Amino acid sequence: MTVLGASVLKELVAKYGAIYPTDPAAFDGDGYVLTVREDRTLNYLEHRNMVSREIVFTPPDCVAHLTSKSKFGRMGLSFLNSVKVHSGFVGRLALELVNLSNERTPITIRQGDPLIHIEFLRREGAPSPYSGRYMFQFMSDPEAERYVDVLSQNFPSEFPRDKLEQIKATRLLRED
Repeated sequence: MTVLGASVLKELVAKYGAIYPTDPAAFDGDGYVLTVREDRTLNYLEHRNMVSREIVFTPPDCVAHLTSKSKFGRMGLSFLNSVKVHSGFVGRLALELVNLSNERTPITIRQGDPLIHIEFLRREGAPSPYSGRYMFQFMSDPEAERYVDVLSQNFPSEFPRDKLEQIKATRLLRED
């Protein structure tokens, strides 16, 4: 596997909307820095799911890995969920966070704060894209329809339109 540099990631963004919306300043040499869609304060030992502001599409020939920004790690914020985004996944990411601050003080994350690095890696072998219950999660109807079009037009064998329409109809719209 090979980490895709910012120039290749920008091509995926332009062609498929691999990250949407994008901020040109959020690209770094190894990927992109994601933010969250709402402010949230986590008290000591509190676990919360936060949702990325950006929609992520991992093309079928890629996987993505997530790592937290060290700024928040130094404050005691721990990123709990797996660090992999499956090939073919489309949706906003649920970021599972817990406050483990040694000072036992609250940690506030604000909308727009750089929180999570995402790096895309090329995978080898036949595609096996994600099609589980979290596909299109936390997306509006127009957003989901946009990606149904992108996937069915660019990857018709991996993403038949009728299957995508079924997945879209049963997607997770808000946090559980």
